[in-house]
Amino acid sequence: MDAISIIRTKRDGGVLSDEQIDWVVAAYTAGEVADEQMSALAMAILLNGMERPEIARWTAAMINSGERMDFGALALPTADKHSTGGVGDKITLPLAPLVAACGAAVPQLSGRGLGHTGGTLDKLEAIPGWRAQLSNAEIQGVLADAGAVICAAGEGLAPADRKLYALRDVTGTVESLPLIASSIMSKKIAEGTGSLVLDVKVGSGAFMKTLPDARALAETMVGLGTDHGVRTVALLTDMSTPLGRTAGNALEVRESVEVLAGGGPADVVALTLALAREMLDAAGLPDADPERALADGSAMDRWRRMISAQGGDPDAPLPVAGERHVVPAPASGVLSTLDAYAVGLAAWRLGAGRARKEESVQAGAGVELHAKPGDPVVAGQPLLTLHTDTPERFDGALEALAGAAVEVVPAERAHEVAVPETVLGRVA
Repeated sequence: MDAISIIRTKRDGGVLSDEQIDWVVAAYTAGEVADEQMSALAMAILLNGMERPEIARWTAAMINSGERMDFGALALPTADKHSTGGVGDKITLPLAPLVAACGAAVPQLSGRGLGHTGGTLDKLEAIPGWRAQLSNAEIQGVLADAGAVICAAGEGLAPADRKLYALRDVTGTVESLPLIASSIMSKKIAEGTGSLVLDVKVGSGAFMKTLPDARALAETMVGLGTDHGVRTVALLTDMSTPLGRTAGNALEVRESVEVLAGGGPADVVALTLALAREMLDAAGLPDADPERALADGSAMDRWRRMISAQGGDPDAPLPVAGERHVVPAPASGVLSTLDAYAVGLAAWRLGAGRARKEESVQAGAGVELHAKPGDPVVAGQPLLTLHTDTPERFDGALEALAGAAVEVVPAERAHEVAVPETVLGRVA
């Protein structure tokens, strides 16, 4: 086997054999295939796709590149959730402690930002002292104490995916359906959870721009999970406009705590509850009441225990960016469009994301939304506030928001503004 012939096979639209897939994944993990070679193969996969058997074998090879976790000693049903990535998508933060408060154990292995989409670990690292890297023993300990853990995948868990995940982010290959599906499902299957709920985003701010593409990804991942004995369901959810009213790191943590305190934006609360119900049902707890767990403070208690158990201080002030720039509403009327991709790109350019895999992110950077589609706005009043520690970044962020990213219609045309439903479909 050699990398060049495998690259050529996929470049020319061919189907990779099981042996080719097993070899190239193992060789890349071992450092025998260079980053530039895997970059070329990833681009060939993005352009030419993979057949279902190829995706299944690629996923199995990634799982087999490392160890598998086992949570059988917990004596609790395990449930996990994964989002395919969006803008303002802080749902994991309130969701994990909420589901734990309802009686399931939530081993939530999460990742960092990819392109214009935020990363759960990047958000939580805005909390002073919080640690993403935990040993397997520490993961078990946090689960036993708090019922939920949000952390990075360990060094031994699907190491092939860890390398490829970072490479995709900086080579323009994030959007590949086979690579998205295999990346997500290799980690989740190796993680050892008993059930999995997938939040598959669709819209301008998602990697899947259309409902048919999102459904195809959901069906692929549900099939992969089911074939490996993990009870898997997927919700298709809207990402044409950002979730909630913040996109960034510390900004989104602050908003998540508001949700756990019984407040927060309506769309964030609605999606959190919808996913919680799916997770609890998949875990065999259909009678649990997540709304009550939000209202009575038990979800907040789990959050505080989880953050503390991972070295964080839940009472510490969150970082605040040193510079702000207000973007005014361009006209009076009703906000009809606030493009999720444009907002995500602006947040990324402000420092909330990374352009290279070795870069750090700014905890306080991001975009604050003062209105959502369907809301009335007044010309000249604040529509967005941009946050960063490096004001030279404002120009790039403003460029991202130019053009059709923001649209306002006259008040008499308010009936024309379509505000999408949060949940667009379900695949099981």
